[in-house]
Parts: sequence; structure tokens; C-alpha cells
Amino acid sequence: MRMKGCEAMEEDTVGISSKREWKPLEDHSCTDVPWLLLFILFCIGMGFICGFSIATGAAARLLSGYDSYGNICGQKNVKVEGIINSGLDLTHKKYVFFLDPCNIDLVHQRIKSLALCVSACPRKELKTLADIQKFAETNGSSLCSYELQPSEYTTDPRAAKLCPKYPVPESAPIPFFHRCAPVNISCYAKFAEALITFVSDSSVLHRLISGVMTSKEIIMGLCLLSLVLSMILMVIIRYISRVLVWILTILVILGSLGGTGVLWWLYAKQRMSASAVETQIAKDNLQALLIYAISATVFTVILFLIMLIMRKRVALTIALFHVAGKVFIHLPLLVFQPFWTFFVLILFWTYWITVLLFLGTTGSPVPNEEGFVEFRMVGPLKYMWWYHVVGLIWISEFILACQQMTVAGAVVTYYFTREKRNLPFTPILASVNRLVCYHLGTVAKGSFIITLVKIPRMILMYIHTQLKGKENACARCMLKACICCLWCLEKCLTYLNQNAYTATAINSTNFCTSAKDAFVILVENALRVAAINTVGDFMLFLGKVLIVCSTGLAGIMLLNYQRDYTIWVLPLIIVCLFAFLVAHCFLSIYEMVVDVLFLCFAIDTKYNDGSPGREFYMDKVLMEFVENSRKSMKEAGRGGGAEGRELKPMASGASSS
Repeated sequence: MRMKGCEAMEEDTVGISSKREWKPLEDHSCTDVPWLLLFILFCIGMGFICGFSIATGAAARLLSGYDSYGNICGQKNVKVEGIINSGLDLTHKKYVFFLDPCNIDLVHQRIKSLALCVSACPRKELKTLADIQKFAETNGSSLCSYELQPSEYTTDPRAAKLCPKYPVPESAPIPFFHRCAPVNISCYAKFAEALITFVSDSSVLHRLISGVMTSKEIIMGLCLLSLVLSMILMVIIRYISRVLVWILTILVILGSLGGTGVLWWLYAKQRMSASAVETQIAKDNLQALLIYAISATVFTVILFLIMLIMRKRVALTIALFHVAGKVFIHLPLLVFQPFWTFFVLILFWTYWITVLLFLGTTGSPVPNEEGFVEFRMVGPLKYMWWYHVVGLIWISEFILACQQMTVAGAVVTYYFTREKRNLPFTPILASVNRLVCYHLGTVAKGSFIITLVKIPRMILMYIHTQLKGKENACARCMLKACICCLWCLEKCLTYLNQNAYTATAINSTNFCTSAKDAFVILVENALRVAAINTVGDFMLFLGKVLIVCSTGLAGIMLLNYQRDYTIWVLPLIIVCLFAFLVAHCFLSIYEMVVDVLFLCFAIDTKYNDGSPGREFYMDKVLMEFVENSRKSMKEAGRGGGAEGRELKPMASGASSS
């Protein structure tokens, strides 16, 4: 096949058709430049949205705050036509005060209360109008509407509507945002309950929240334990990768059996020691233990069946894990890639949320039906929200794709450097340099493709959420099927993108060419792809399970001492979720390295056979695997076994010459 941006072989070894000649790291050229320009233009549009919101005063309204009449606190204001109390000089009134801060409108997601600019927030509870009047006279901060003077608070009948609802809770200004917020946030309890729609009994919610608050020290300690266990597992992967698979298998077997046994033991112990009069908390804990025990038993049985099926397909996985351990020894900075990526994502998400808040306060002042001021965008400008949302998805995917390209470039450099002592001083930085200089367009294109799939799926999920309980069974089934299909497509494209980035790092070809080349290699080795990826990903999944089970078991033993006065369902779920996320962040890089090594191995064994002039690039461990595979293929080939065909070496072009 002849493709633009890369040389083609003039003659195939079997004389059937021309094939690409892979020349790892020999040529470097810019790829997908139009897509880079398009991405830059898109980012300029994102910057325009930020600049527009700042220029229209949204930044000042967000940071300084504004009252219900459109006045920005802490400055002189311009009169809004038709609105009383607008255009005031509020230079000395720098804080926003809500007359009824606990009156929250869940539909429009805002505080449904008159807002005023005041000189100071009430630092203690004010129980009567007389206290409010005394606070105004003492501190010079009027908490009633502007048309009332402090001397009129106790005499004017309008004070019932124009003064805050008392008792006025103690409040303090929010740092940087100049809003007076109640110190005791108990008034937001109803808001929290309304957000958790799956809890029909509010007493259950209160018991769950109290369980979390009572066990907060244990939760923090267990989260720290999961981080330590993840780091220990990474050290084990680096130094004993050859026996990692069997160690993880044995530990997961023991962990799953031990965890299941402990759960059944605790359930039986509590059931036998149950008294005639039980508290509701004890009943909830007993029911939770039964559910946990049954779930753990089912999970253990499924785990054993999967491990039984895959027990003979771990040879290449062990070899790749061993080489991956060497990669981390030579490239220790790979371990920190999730931290850099997470840091960049946090910075971007902070910027995105800030601009989103700007957009919430931008626009022209418009009187509402209550006679107060709202800021709304009119005309085409109101569609900036959609542009901003697309930017969130595309740029987030772009950052993640940059990580994938960086890791792929570093691992490709390691694999295709015959003398490891000739590696660059910092292969990671060299890979970043190649990414910035040559392949940002490829990353932009790949991330845009994922964005095109994510947006329809998110729209369908939003429609499904809005129509929940209103649509018929057929429509609900079709929506779920479409969402599932788009999710599967997204996962397939993400995997293909990652391999396309690896092909780009090897041959410096554009995205479509690299994706096609990678797809051809993967299809030619479909059995190996299924076996290696399944076993490799499963082994890493076992590592995640080991960390979650260890953290969860420690949580069960610690929280068991509080079973009489604390519901530990929610604390245990929080700990297990955090443990899984931490383990996933650490092991995802290892998973990525194994996938890149596999594609490099597939290309190496296809176009090289170890003969003079066509020497393998691979590590000695992988060479031993190739030799053992050939022997196994010959032995299995005599019997025509399927396992022998699966282990057939991929040097098809070389073996035919």
C-alpha cells in the first residue's frame, strides 16, 4: 500500500503487492497541520468568549457581586432604565447580603432572595429587628433595603418585607467572592436532600451523612492507605514483573476468598448476637453485610472462572510485563505522567468553570417579573454556551491524547533503540519535544473524533434523564441502545487512536495513515490482540481489585468497631471508589506502556526475522518468547490445535522470503 508522507517498498518479498516499509524514528515531519490550525482557531474562539465576558463586566459582577437592582458592590454604578435603586454609589458597601439565604430555588439553581450590598456581614445571630437596627447603627452596615433608614427599621411597616428574615444567621464573607454566607450551613440541608433523589426517607439520608462525618478520620486514613498500596504495587511491577502475574493471581485468590469469608463471618456473628430489640442502624448494617457477602461470593466465582479460562494465555503477557518493567526503570518519569496530566486538566477545568461563571453573569440588564434585574444574553451570543461546552470536551480529550502521544513516543524510542545506553538523556522530554514540533495536529484530529462521538452520547443521556418516567418502554429501550452503541464506538475509537499515535510516533505519518497502518497490524494479529490485551488488562485489573479489596477489608475491620452507632455503607463505598480511582491513575500508564510495546512487538516480528540485516529490535525476553512460540507452533501444528495457531509468530513477510 502506498500512502502520503511515508516511503513504500518497491517490491514485496512474495511479489504479490507493495507494503509499507516501517522506518522507526528515522524521519520526522509535521503531521495534520490543517487540524492544528483549526484547533488553534477554536482555542482563539474560547479566548474570545472569556474576553467578551470580562469586557461586558461579568468578571466584576462575579468577583465583587451585585445586588437585585443590578448594582455592582464596591463601586459606582450606572442607572438601569426603569429600575429603582439602580445606579447607586456603593463604593463603601463591598459585600453581597441575602435577606433569606436559605430560600433556594432548585429549579433555577439560585438563591431566591433579595440581594443587597452591605458594608459588613453580621458576625453574630440577630434575633429581632431591634438587633438588626443596633447592628446597622454600630457597624454602619444596613441589612434592610436601601429605601429604609436604620431609624425606621422598628417603626416602618414595610420592614417586614424589606428587612431580612430573622433570626438572621451568623455569616462570614466568602474569600475572593464578597458574598455573606451563613457560618452554619444547616439551612442547606433541604437542598442537599433534594439533590439525592434516590433517598425517599430523609432519616436514611441523615443517618448516612452522620456516618460519613463520624468516620471521616478513618476515611482519610484509608484513602491514604490506597495511595500507599498503589505506589507499592508500582514498585513491585518495576522490579519483579516476571512473577507479577502469578503473585497477583495468588493474592487476588486469597484476597477474594478472605474478603468473602470475613463478610460471611461478620454476618453470621452479628445475626447470632442480635438481640430482640434492635436499632434501625443495626438492622441496616446487618442487611448491608448480607448484600456485601452475596456480592463478594458471586464476584469470587466469576473471577475464578475467568482465571481458569486464561491460565494458558499468560506467556506473552509475562514477557511484555517484564519489558514494561525495564521501560519504567529506564524511563522513571513515566510514573509521573498521570500527575502532570491531572494537573493540566485541573488548570483547564478551573479556567473553564471560571469562564462558565462569567457567562452566568454576562449579558445586558433586563427587568424580570418581580421588578429586579437579571443579566441575559440575546441574539447569537446566547449560543456561546454550546461552544464553551464543546471546548470542554475537545480540549480535555486533547490533553489526554497528548499524554498518550508522549507515552507512546517515549516507549517507541526505548523499543527501537538497539543500544539502550544510547537513549536520550530524558526520553520523555524528547517525546514531548517531538509532539510539540511535529504531531499536535494529529493529536487535535484524534481528540476531535472522540469529541464527535461523545457529544451525541451526552445529548442522548441528557434527553434520557429529562424524559425519565415520561417516555414509553420502547423509546426508553431505543435511547439506552443508542447510548450503549455510542459508548462502545467511543471505546473502540479510543483504542484505535492510541495505536494510531504509536504508529505516528514510529513513522511520523498523519493520523488517517497511522490509524490505517495500526488497524491493519491489529487485524492481522487479531488473536494476539484479543489474548494479550485481555490478559494484560485483566492482570492490571486484578491489581486494581487487589488494592480495592485490601483497602475495603481494612475499612470493614475498622468500621466494624462503630457498627452500633454508625452506618458504614456510605463510608465504605467512598473509600472503595477512591481506592479504585487511585489505582486506576497509577496502573493506566502501565497499561498504556504494555499496549504500545505490543504494537511495536507486532511490527518488529512482522518485518524482521533475526537474520543479518533484519535483526529484531525486541528485548531478549521477547526473543525467547518468539523462539518458544515457534517450537510450540510446530508441536501444536502436528496436531492441528487452535492454540498452536494462536501462538504462530507474526514474521509472515520474513518467513515467506
